[in-house]
Order: sequence, then C-alpha cells, then structure tokens
Amino acid sequence: MNAPRPVLPRRKLPIGIQNLRQMREGGHYYVDKTGMAIDLIESGKSFFLSRPRRFGKSLLVDTFKELFEGNRALFAGLAAESRWDWSQRHPVVRISFGGGGLTSAERLEQRIFEILDDNERRLGVVCRHRSVGGRFAELIERAHAQHGAPVVVLIDEYDKPILDSIEDRALATVMREGLKALYGMLKDADAHLKFVFMTGVTKFSKVSLFSGLNQLVDLTLDPQYSALCGYTDQDVDTVFAPELPGLDREEIRRWYNGYNWRGESVYNPFDVLLLFRNRQFRPYWFETGTPTFLIRLLTERQVHTPILGQTVATESLLSTFDVDILPTEALMFQAGYLTIASVWSIPGRMELTLKYPNQEVQASLNDSLLKSFVGDAAVPGAQISQLWRVLHAGDVAGLRTLFHAFFASIPNDWYRNSPIARFEGYWASVFYSHFAALGLDIRVEDVTSQGRIDMTVLAGGAVWLFEFKVVELVPQGRALQQLQDRRYADKYRDRGEPIHLIGVEFSRTDRNIVGFEVETLA
Repeated sequence: MNAPRPVLPRRKLPIGIQNLRQMREGGHYYVDKTGMAIDLIESGKSFFLSRPRRFGKSLLVDTFKELFEGNRALFAGLAAESRWDWSQRHPVVRISFGGGGLTSAERLEQRIFEILDDNERRLGVVCRHRSVGGRFAELIERAHAQHGAPVVVLIDEYDKPILDSIEDRALATVMREGLKALYGMLKDADAHLKFVFMTGVTKFSKVSLFSGLNQLVDLTLDPQYSALCGYTDQDVDTVFAPELPGLDREEIRRWYNGYNWRGESVYNPFDVLLLFRNRQFRPYWFETGTPTFLIRLLTERQVHTPILGQTVATESLLSTFDVDILPTEALMFQAGYLTIASVWSIPGRMELTLKYPNQEVQASLNDSLLKSFVGDAAVPGAQISQLWRVLHAGDVAGLRTLFHAFFASIPNDWYRNSPIARFEGYWASVFYSHFAALGLDIRVEDVTSQGRIDMTVLAGGAVWLFEFKVVELVPQGRALQQLQDRRYADKYRDRGEPIHLIGVEFSRTDRNIVGFEVETLA
C-alpha cells in the first residue's frame, strides 16, 4: 500500500514580485528555472528572447544577475546550487525600460544616461564619454578592467519605449533610433563580454533595430526553451499543490494553459497566481492590458475573426515587425493573443499554424472585438449572457430572435462610418465573436468528408451547425440546403446529442438576418 503524500505547507503567492532575493527570502512559492538558465549559459554567449507581458521575463533576468554575482545562498536547494561555479563572479550591467513615460528623443537619452549612471556607481567605475553608445562601451570596458572579469549585460523590456509610442509612428521611429545607438555598441564590446541576454515583448527585425547584432541567438521559437518563462503543468501540480484543493484542475488548464513556442506548453504566471489568491476564474492577464491598439488594427484591416484561431504564418512573417511594418499575425503572436498549434517544416522554411492559447484569450479578445464591431461597449454584455441561456435551453427560435434584435440595435450612422461594417465577412464575424466570447467549443471551417462547415458549436448538450450566406435582400434558402445536401450532421451523429442545422442569411440591404432556417435531428 502506497504511503499518502505529505501535505505541503502553503506559502506566500509571489504576485508582482520580479526579484529573486525577495521571493526566496520572503517565503514565497518559487518555480525553479535555474537548471534551464544554466543550460542556456553553457550553450553560448549572446541571446534574445521574446515573450508576452507578465510572463516572468524580469524575474528570469534577475536570476541571471544573482547567478553571475555569485549569491549562492539564494539558490540553496535549487538546480543551480550543485551546477554553478560559485568561485567565479562577474560584473553585471543591468538595463531596463520598464518605467515608461518616454515621450521624446531627449527624454529617452536622459533615461539611458540615468541607467548608465546607476550601473557606474554600483560597479565602482567612472566614464567620461558623452554619447550614448560611447558611454555604454566605456562602461563595459572599465567594468571588465575594474573587476578583472568579463561583463554580463542584461537588458529587460528592451522594446518598451517603442511599444509605448507605437501608435505615433514618428515618435516610435525616434525611440527605435535612440535604442539602436545603445544596443549597437554590443558587437564592438564583444571582447569584454561574458554573457548577454536581451528580452522584451516584440521581435523587431534585425535590419531595423539589431543591425550588426548578428551574434544574438534568438530563443523565441527554440523548443528547448519554450518553458523558460511561464509555469508548466508539472509546476502547477507540484510547486502549487497546496493551492489546488477546491479548484477544478481541468478548468485551470482550459482557462490558462496553452502558450507554446514549439516545445512544452505553459501558463501565464500572473493568471495562475491571481486565480490561487481570488479562487475565481477571470481573465486576469487580459484585464491588465486590454489591447486597444490591436482591436482597432483588426477592425481597420477587416480581419475575418472566425479564422483568427487557425491563422497560418511563416516563421519569417512572425519576425517581420517594425514601426512601419506591423503584420497582424506577428503582432498577435508576439503579444500573446495567438500561440503555436502546429509546425510544418521543409528545408529552409517553417510554416506555423496559430491558435488562441486558451479560454481566457479567446473569450476576452472576442468580447473586446464585439464591442468594436457594434461601436458601443455597453451593448454586447447582456446579449452574450442571454446567448448562454438560449443555448443551454436548446431554444433555437430564441437564437434567431436574439441575433435579429442585436443587428437591429446597431445605429445606421455607425454602419455608414465604420470600415468593418462594409466588409462582407462582418456579419459572420459578429456571429462568431458572440460564441467565442463565451469560451465555447467552436470549430470554424470544420472539415468533413463532404466539405467544410462554416461553424460548429458544441454547447448545451447539443451540436449546432451553422452555414452563413450573404444575399442582397430576399432569403434564398441555400444555407440550410448546403448543410442538408452535404450531410454535415453525419460527423456528429455518434455523440448521441440533438443536432441543429441552422442556415443563416444576411442581407446587405437590411443589414440584418433575413433568413434563419432550422432543422433539428434527434
């Protein structure tokens, strides 16, 4: 008979803590990434990592700092304790632009000099050069000489000054050029460097920001380091085991797991920690930074939202990001609203299929999109709640009434002034985003042996199959007919649930549903 597992004591939740010393000395939970950190250090010299916000990047940077400064006591019982050479210490130059508030070239330069001043005082050196690049290079060279060991450079939130001004192209360009003057000195300082690690949210093209920094190894899509930031399933089950009683483990996984960079999937730490504190499932990560700029971009570009969760992009496209070039796929992937579902490779080329990482992102993003689609943030809330009731009641007639009333409530002036409303996929996008905002099991372009179903929804103990058509004014009945003729229901008959075939026809003229035909198969 197996002995029962010992009950682990509950510890403090490290919410908002990005400092290793505070976490380790303060009795907080800690997920040990130090073994992976040492693997990285042993594998090379200069690295870059892109991850979404609130993913533990700053804590990782701080961990590197404590390792290279030789603070052994902080690593007691961790993987690094027995693997690290504690007799070797290196001066660390640490740069972070997390503070924000940079609105001009002058303010950026001032902030850079403040950061360099702080590093000079901490390392006990005095620099005389007056240019940004010259001062940075001198700092590295003098620190090497002063401490008798090559320098470690750690740069956190390297891109924040650009991202904070991304909606002002001229200012964003100024920020980019100012940072380029700083980062560009790393190549010439190579002889004085032990290790370089740079991290941020976005991956700007090498031509625009990293010209000359070809030595940086990009870890963003390296399968070995997919879990370098974030919590794995095993982390949740072991480190946070005392927090799990009373919570549905599968719901935790469905709501928050799923971020993937070609390796092991991870949870956003912020979500997990807030869930354990509040004991309620909410979109914690999404609510800390609603992507207003992204929502507007998707609307202006008339993106067909039903296919967002199955976007296909090449690896090169996901890296094509600059002030003047913002591919939708790259922006959504790097910001964390899409993640990798699968990879198809041939020599010299990689094609990635992207998906929503989890229920939090799918539901919250589509809720925000829906508000944008109708021009009134107050409209969709009650509508989405009512949709849940209709689905779980199996009320097919109520479904038509609900959506007809919704489209009728959108003001004509908004239709005339909104570019998205002139897009033929607009009506289907609105329809889809209602269901997606509920976090339901939705299959778009659902493949069968006879063709593709526009949208399948599994909800309320039933299967809902939708086909959408756009007509001028008069319904034509083709949507339901297609569902019937191609026997789309056959794919789901073995579930033993009612199957609703629903043909929806939208009128360009009436801007509403003019056809809503239903056949229910028991």
